[in-house]
Amino acid sequence: MLTSLRILFIPLFAFLVLRGDDEHLGWMWAAFGLFAALMITDKLDGDIARARNLVTDFGKIADPIADKALMTTALVCLNAIGVLPVWVTVVIVLREFGITLWRMWMLRRGKVMPASKGGKLKTVLQTLAVGLYLCPLPEWMDTPTFIVMLAAVAVTVVTGVQYLWDARVLERRERN
Repeated sequence: MLTSLRILFIPLFAFLVLRGDDEHLGWMWAAFGLFAALMITDKLDGDIARARNLVTDFGKIADPIADKALMTTALVCLNAIGVLPVWVTVVIVLREFGITLWRMWMLRRGKVMPASKGGKLKTVLQTLAVGLYLCPLPEWMDTPTFIVMLAAVAVTVVTGVQYLWDARVLERRERN
């Protein structure tokens, strides 16, 4: 249910960011608040599902879709209001969807590539960076905010390469 709510609230989140346009403090704080709430419900959703043994096939499919839809929406909206370079979004989105498609391809071949600890760090850094961009912070925070986003991009790329490397190692082991 929480995953479905997250998906349903993504259009409202996009509206708030675009309406705020990085100039209207109230709208930007509302966008930040909704983003934070949606990310918290992502964590709660997973914790509740594991604690109560309610892990479902729907959740396994819908949760990553909700995560990627929210992050992609956030990045594209930040591009649209002119506060984030487009190349950042291109790199992150290509990695996210590329690795997701690749993991699905591996799964069809009977190989499960689980989420890594680096993947969790990637998610935390992306979330923090987007949150900083959404907050109407003073201008002197522009550089630290961009540095956090650069760290998120770096970890995103490194973990993407790591997934591919791990799969190559796995396939070599299976051949021997």
